[in-house]
Amino acid sequence: MLFSANIGFLYSDLPFLNRIEAAARDDFDGVECHWPYDIPAEHVRTTLERFDKTMLGLNTSPGNLASGEFGLAALPERAAEARDAIRQGVDYGAIIGARNLHVMAGNSDQGPEAENTFRENLLFACDLAAQSEMTVLIEPLNAKDHPDYHLQTVDHAVSIVGDLDRSNLKLMFDCYHVGRTQPDEFSCLKTLIHFIGHIQVAAVPHRDEPDRGDTDLLSVLKAFRSVGYDGWIGVEYRPRSGRVVDGIEWLPNFRQALRAQV
Repeated sequence: MLFSANIGFLYSDLPFLNRIEAAARDDFDGVECHWPYDIPAEHVRTTLERFDKTMLGLNTSPGNLASGEFGLAALPERAAEARDAIRQGVDYGAIIGARNLHVMAGNSDQGPEAENTFRENLLFACDLAAQSEMTVLIEPLNAKDHPDYHLQTVDHAVSIVGDLDRSNLKLMFDCYHVGRTQPDEFSCLKTLIHFIGHIQVAAVPHRDEPDRGDTDLLSVLKAFRSVGYDGWIGVEYRPRSGRVVDGIEWLPNFRQALRAQV
């Protein structure tokens, strides 16, 4: 398994491009991010090439974070803006060589109109992303942290992926979000594996280093491997001390344990 540093959370004290350098220094295999759109895409691509790192993915624009927005794709009244955000994400991702685009649903009333809007926007995203050989990801966010988010459960996400039946639409399985409200899903990995396009990890419940918390994430990753997952692991946590280097020993330890499993 290869590990990707989410530089939306990690190295947040550094300018964006310097975070890529820091991830390379700390021996991450690749990087991923949230919303890099203020940085010219060509600069990101050049920095990735300089440090020989893959960009696993980015998110569509969340809208106005200050007013509580957290995505646009399931908001019927914002459909045009949602599609603009999808175009922006695909265009930017194509330049930087991103493999995935996470289409953020946003906060909704959970009603059928919101659901239909989300599904229609996902079909639009899949068609557009396919032109750049990108995968569209959807991610359930736990209801404790995001009580109004449209997509909150793995079952909901799986139903969308199954119903829309697009080869480049997949589930982003975030072990932190699942562990907060749906820990039983960790025992269902064999049935979920064909829906999953990317995995993310952080400790439950405090979202710090993956070797902490109530969930044995190393055992979870071993379980993923045992059912056939051989993709990337996105590392999206907030370092307990505020500095990645202070807790980075989890990374070589996880690598060693996973190699020993083979």
